[in-house]
Amino acid sequence: MLVLPAELTHDQAGVCCRMLAQALRSQPEPAVVADAGALSRFDSSALAVLLECRREALALGKSFSVSRLPARLRDLANLYGVAQLLPAAA
Repeated sequence: MLVLPAELTHDQAGVCCRMLAQALRSQPEPAVVADAGALSRFDSSALAVLLECRREALALGKSFSVSRLPARLRDLANLYGVAQLLPAAA
């Protein structure tokens, strides 16, 4: 499971994305779940990070889903038309 930090804004996005991509590549499981439950301060950069994780997972032949996505971030995903790319984890 990939765990997003409590704060994920433009300032942290690059470092966070690299760390999550590295963790994703080292995961042997075929299903990648990103846990967004800790997110309390974020901007649209959090969506960019999640979408990059999704791209990386799919490139590795893995599935991707998100657990505990905050409602405000889900609203942003809907606004930008990318919510269907970030399915909720089962």
